[in-house]
Amino acid sequence: MQIPTFATYPSLDGRTVFVTGGASGIGADMVRAFAANGARVAFVDIQEDAGQALAAELGALFLPCDVTDIPVLQAAIAEAGRQLGLIAVLINNAANDDRHKIDDVTVDYWDRSQAINLRPQFFAAQAVRPQMRELGYGSIINFSSISWRFGAEGMPVYATAKAAVLGLTRALARGFGADNIRVNAIEPGAVITARQKQLWYRTAESIDALVQRQVLRKVLLGEEIARTALFLAADDSQMITKQSIIVDAGLS
Repeated sequence: MQIPTFATYPSLDGRTVFVTGGASGIGADMVRAFAANGARVAFVDIQEDAGQALAAELGALFLPCDVTDIPVLQAAIAEAGRQLGLIAVLINNAANDDRHKIDDVTVDYWDRSQAINLRPQFFAAQAVRPQMRELGYGSIINFSSISWRFGAEGMPVYATAKAAVLGLTRALARGFGADNIRVNAIEPGAVITARQKQLWYRTAESIDALVQRQVLRKVLLGEEIARTALFLAADDSQMITKQSIIVDAGLS
């Protein structure tokens, strides 16, 4: 079988990239991908041990941060800019896709879910805008999910937030366009991360059953999502904004 050769993006070399939820899963795959393209990468996460280990591996900047604490998130964005240079790329990746029953949802659970799955994306974009304006350009990539497209009875609050991310993306793209800041979204499908294996796809049979529902019968990995993020961050997509790209192997 021919081994794929994947693109690298010269325009990312030396640019500062800020990733939320970057210590594990898709976030870690993106941190690795941007570092491999020569970017100066800062990332935040609540998983301090994993974050410190990844930062040491790649020479990236790790800042411990709970993204539900907006002042701490804003301070981390400012600190990344001071240490690495003005931020050119923001990846709003942090999320929590816990399963939940409709009848069990409380007001407190609803608010906590939106506080991690939606609210930080707005305030991170708001905080990074002055740095990108000073640069004269920028790319913001918000993370949605295909869950809202087919109905998600097992996680309706999460799906609501991920649908709202697309509205936020379009509004920010319009609002930031005059500053030459592009805003797009990625909608991943069923990406098989270590967390997914631990919680929901614990056997090879369960993973295979999922793959058989896809048009492309291969396991979807975080590396594929990272490659899409690289493209949207690079100058190769410089006239693409207010869009959402689905990467789900044809599941939705």
